[in-house]
Parts: sequence; structure tokens; C-alpha cells
Amino acid sequence: CMVTGKQGRSGNNRSHAENKTRRRFEPNLQETSIYSEVLKRSFRLRLTASGLRTLDHNGGLDAFVMSRAPSKLSDELRAVRTQVSA
Repeated sequence: CMVTGKQGRSGNNRSHAENKTRRRFEPNLQETSIYSEVLKRSFRLRLTASGLRTLDHNGGLDAFVMSRAPSKLSDELRAVRTQVSA
């Protein structure tokens, strides 16, 4: 996720007989379009469901990218931040 930084994790399936087999826990990624009020255009982003809630909680895409340090943003969001601040 570009917002939260969530990635896949690994673990075990455990059967009733306590057999262990490896598995992956993947994040709930959504391909969505987020609108920027300042730039008057939308951006296609791959975010988790919790990342979408984070954007809503912080007041939208523009407020989120401006409240974070550029070093803590992904490359795509860093480019959005430079466009919003200009």
C-alpha cells in the first residue's frame, strides 16, 4: 500500500491434526481513483482498505501528502506532493 506501507506476510496453516503448511497473508489491495481538490484531477492508486480510511481521516489526498514528510511517502505520492505544493 502506498499510504500505510502494508505488505504481504507469511505464516502457517494449522490443520486439526496440527500439520503446518506455509501460506501468505496478503493485504486487501484496491485499485481506486482518488480526487485531488487542489489539482482538480484524479489519480489511480493501489491502496489497502485501511489506507483509504486513513486518507478519509486525514482530510483527503492533498491534506495527507502535505502532512507527511517527503521521505515517508512513496515515489508516486511524492510526485503528487510536489505538484500540490507548487
